[in-house]
Amino acid sequence: MNQSSSVISGPSSGIRFFMQGLSLICQPGLRTFVIIPLMINLVLFSVAFYALYLQIGDLVNWLMSFVPEFLTWLSYVLWPILLFSILFIFSFIFSTVANLIAAPFNGLLAEKVELHLTGQAVNDDGLAQVVKDIPRALKRELDKMWYYIPKAIGCLILFLIPVINVAAPALWFLLSCWMMAIQYVDYGFDNHKISFPSMRDTLKTRRSSNLSFGMVVTIISAIPLLNLIVMPVAVCGGTAMWVAHYRSEQTGRA
Repeated sequence: MNQSSSVISGPSSGIRFFMQGLSLICQPGLRTFVIIPLMINLVLFSVAFYALYLQIGDLVNWLMSFVPEFLTWLSYVLWPILLFSILFIFSFIFSTVANLIAAPFNGLLAEKVELHLTGQAVNDDGLAQVVKDIPRALKRELDKMWYYIPKAIGCLILFLIPVINVAAPALWFLLSCWMMAIQYVDYGFDNHKISFPSMRDTLKTRRSSNLSFGMVVTIISAIPLLNLIVMPVAVCGGTAMWVAHYRSEQTGRA
């Protein structure tokens, strides 16, 4: 059954979609398709955050060395800001790697979620279609990376500019939220062969809803243990958002 009519658009709707994704991964018909993305995330994040734990002190001290002398009294404020910034940067980088590896499986999970919510299959080709779509899915992930990299470099440069670097973490956080929305809402668009530029421009029409969804994903991605389940939950939640807000206007299907 289509659930779009029951969802209200707005800043808080993104949070509700994430919570819906959390309930969807527990559905009997979807659990099988959650396992592979979950295991990929489990392995990569376990290794990544252990490495971060070993290096984070040195990283924070190195970044603090760029703080001008007249602002050293702000170190008690800047240190936690830098710490959380590193967590967000680190988690996003490894989320990108995990999503690149898991892209075909995430696409399949999104298909099954859409079928669960609407009763209509995206395609009927099964595993053969998944294998056939691997190059396209990987190219789509690279499109996201090329969209993200110039903006990330711009934010990183701001971290090195005295005074302005105080605002850099907030800008990085907003960029991370936006990219998480693009990452996970996109699977519904991609399964219906809607181009990346078209998807990106369409998401801007409901920017506050997408940013709130991306905010939850970004924060959970930076929390050890909770970040292990964030990928399949976000795929399910992002697909629920696709069904509720975009599917009918993009495909003409109720």
